[in-house]
Amino acid sequence: MGNIRLKSSFLYILFFFAQIANGSSLLLAKHAEQLPRLVIYDPSYRQISYPNGDVPEQYGVCSDVVIRSYRKIGIDLQKLVHEDMKANFRQYPSQRIWGLRKPDTNIDHRRVPNLEAFFSRKGKKKPISKNVSDYIPGDIVSWRLDNGRPHIGVVTSIKSPSTQSYLVMHNIGYGQVAEDVLFRWDIFGHYSY
Repeated sequence: MGNIRLKSSFLYILFFFAQIANGSSLLLAKHAEQLPRLVIYDPSYRQISYPNGDVPEQYGVCSDVVIRSYRKIGIDLQKLVHEDMKANFRQYPSQRIWGLRKPDTNIDHRRVPNLEAFFSRKGKKKPISKNVSDYIPGDIVSWRLDNGRPHIGVVTSIKSPSTQSYLVMHNIGYGQVAEDVLFRWDIFGHYSY
């Protein structure tokens, strides 16, 4: 009898935490949906404060969509990425891609390959598929564009009427917009955090 109670208590706790995780993912999606649209695409290197630093809100790139969405739910990716890079620098592509020898709080969290490494290490890697139902609000998706450049966005809770796919909030040069782009490019990473 005691084992049955213990097992049902354990299952209840698992269910409770799954609901919290789903709720925070939906909250992330909702915050992404509410980001300002008129943002000038500007990948310039800028010195920013640490922690909770950000480039001026009228500027940004695709990674800033992710960073700003998480910040709205109290998660500072600048700090988290920096701390993990500081302790595990070789697990990140900064030396291989950009020739860096140490972390940089001004830019590391704004680079898609670093976010991919962070979400792979600290979040949950989810399957990459062509199945629309595998991508839910709050998921993070990264791609390689046709020119090979990395790109990233947040899956929103808004469905496309034509494909029934959730729209993705991203910035590819036309502001922070929610578009039906999930399968437009080759998906490189699929995460939840």
